[in-house]
This record gives sequence, C-alpha cells and structure tokens, in this order.
Amino acid sequence: MSTVKLTVNGKAVSADVEDRTLLVHLLRDHLNLTGTHVGCDTSQCGACVVHIDGRAVKSCTVLVGQASGANVTTIEGISKGDELHPMQAAFRDNHGLQCGYCTPGMIMSAIDIVTRYGGKLDEDTVRSELEGNICRCTGYHNIVKSVLDAAARMSVAQAAE
Repeated sequence: MSTVKLTVNGKAVSADVEDRTLLVHLLRDHLNLTGTHVGCDTSQCGACVVHIDGRAVKSCTVLVGQASGANVTTIEGISKGDELHPMQAAFRDNHGLQCGYCTPGMIMSAIDIVTRYGGKLDEDTVRSELEGNICRCTGYHNIVKSVLDAAARMSVAQAAE
C-alpha cells in the first residue's frame, strides 16, 4: 500500500491504495467520480480519458503512483457550476452523443485537441485525432461537428477573457 497525493478537479486528494491501482479505479472506486468510464481495459476505446496536468491521457494506462503530485481533471471538473463547458454544450447542441458511454472520454479528448490545434482544425484533423476513441452508436459525424463547433466557441470564450 502507498499513500498517493494529487489534485483532482481542483481539490487536494490523498488515498491509500495498492501500488498496482490504476488511475481510473482510484477515480471511480475511491473518489466516486464515475463519469470516467471503463470501456475496454486495454486502452483501445478512450472512454477513460482524463487530463493530467492539462494533457489528455487514458486513465486505464496510468498507475496511481505515476499521477502522484499531478493535477487531474475529469469530466466532472470541466463545467463551471451549472454552466456547461463549451465542448459539453456543443455535444448537446449538435447531437454528438447517443448512448453516452463514450461521451466523457470523447469530450476530454476533444478539449485536448482544441487546446493543441486552436482554431486550425478541420474535419480530417478531428477525425484523425479521435482515432483512439471508439463510439459504437453515432458514426462520428455529429461528434466531429460538435468538436468543430466547440473549437469556435472556445476561441470566442478565450478572446473574451
């Protein structure tokens, strides 16, 4: 057992866990942050994507000890109170989800994509960047549309700050 200290969604967290504990299990089982999903257990689907120190990472591939001292943001930590993050709003407005299982990971990956590319995104780039995220329902068209819409919203929001 090890004591791990990190910041999750802006709050300091300390947990005693086995050294082999994956970050996804700390989030879900110890911190009750169940928006981060376990989809495949093989890092193929992307349902478990969170941000570690601002970068999208599949949390099923990270041992908790590797995240010690890091700043972790989950899907629960991206909205501001009742106000949805622009990516969440774009997914809602553009019907970028159906069953919703992949949605948290898609949204976290998409935020990372927009952060890295800024306003220089096109459909081909979004599709290529989302290859590590699997959706079994939508066919991706509305997901791509959502990401492009959110990229514009996020640029406007950043310009206003």
